[in-house]
Amino acid sequence: MFSIKGTLIYTGNEVIQNAYVNVKEKIITGVSTAPLGDVKGEYAVITPAFIDPHCHIGMYRAGEPEYEGEANDQMDSILPLADALDSVQMDDTAFQEAVEAGILYSCVVPGSGNILGGRSAVIRNYAKTSTDALVTRAGIKAAMGYNPMSTREWKGKRPYTRMGAVALLREKLYAVKAKLEKQEKEEKKDTVFSREEEIFLDILYGKEVLRVHVHKIDDIETILRLVDEVNALRPEFKMTMTIEHAGDVHDGYIFHKLKDRGIPVIYGPVDSHPYKVELKHESWRHIKHLITSGVEYGLMTDHPVILQRMLLTQLRWFLRSGLSKQEAIQVLTRNNAKILRIDHLLGTLEQEKWASFSCWNGDPFDLGCYPVAVYGEGEVLYALQEEK
Repeated sequence: MFSIKGTLIYTGNEVIQNAYVNVKEKIITGVSTAPLGDVKGEYAVITPAFIDPHCHIGMYRAGEPEYEGEANDQMDSILPLADALDSVQMDDTAFQEAVEAGILYSCVVPGSGNILGGRSAVIRNYAKTSTDALVTRAGIKAAMGYNPMSTREWKGKRPYTRMGAVALLREKLYAVKAKLEKQEKEEKKDTVFSREEEIFLDILYGKEVLRVHVHKIDDIETILRLVDEVNALRPEFKMTMTIEHAGDVHDGYIFHKLKDRGIPVIYGPVDSHPYKVELKHESWRHIKHLITSGVEYGLMTDHPVILQRMLLTQLRWFLRSGLSKQEAIQVLTRNNAKILRIDHLLGTLEQEKWASFSCWNGDPFDLGCYPVAVYGEGEVLYALQEEK
């Protein structure tokens, strides 16, 4: 067992002064005012590991041309069997830079060119291989709005409009429903569903969360209507989703609606250029709508749109919008972990959680401060003194 002292510790729930994070093997045994093991170091600030809940790190790789990027496969618009993990390459140098910035975990998702892009993967940024990196799954990537209708030149059946994209997704959902009802009507217990159809059944039953790329208010309303329409078909249908991006939301009404429905928002990225019409209302000032609505939310980089190492710097807009430093740190730790359903493992410095945290030489919100030691599951991943 060992202990790390922090003059200031952000636990993800509260701020504690002059205390110790105690670690046994890979697990935190608690935070205490006295050490429970050998003291390995003393630092100005300790924070839980940061988590990026939506990115394409390892898929779009540093130093490689854009056409070699693998976030979107162009063979068809609906690809439930695609798996983001299969395109992750752990030798992407962005991983090490993220670790040095205290970002130890990523939810890697397929891109938004396809209506249904495939399965997501929550990974360790510090693993040697993609197999070792996998922590868990966090749903199926979907996309509404401009992006899927902009891929008309790609292969397969492609939408030209927003209504066309929704129609293609609706067609798949209704086809699986029809096959299910035919099986029940004819009492054919040996009916075989393809693996693709099984995934759609999991979506219909709420076993797989739809991670919906969407920016505009009316596009959010569209996916809400579709979910309501499908869920009304059978009592056991319980489609669930997260709203990802919401960059063009400039009226807080929709966030209040999502709060009432228990639908989380993975917001951002905040510091990217609004390069398309559906982002014409984008502004950091709209963060106030997110905060005041009370909706459950986290914050992404969408790497490489914002480099993952810059995840923390986006929080300056949340501080300016009224959050305390503790509340801001919580967005990248507890909030992101909860939305990804890994809060039993990560997100706070509490007993039985993974011993993954960063030790800083000062206030993380000071531009002159940075992590000088980073721990992942009890192991030292980075220590500044090694840079010689």
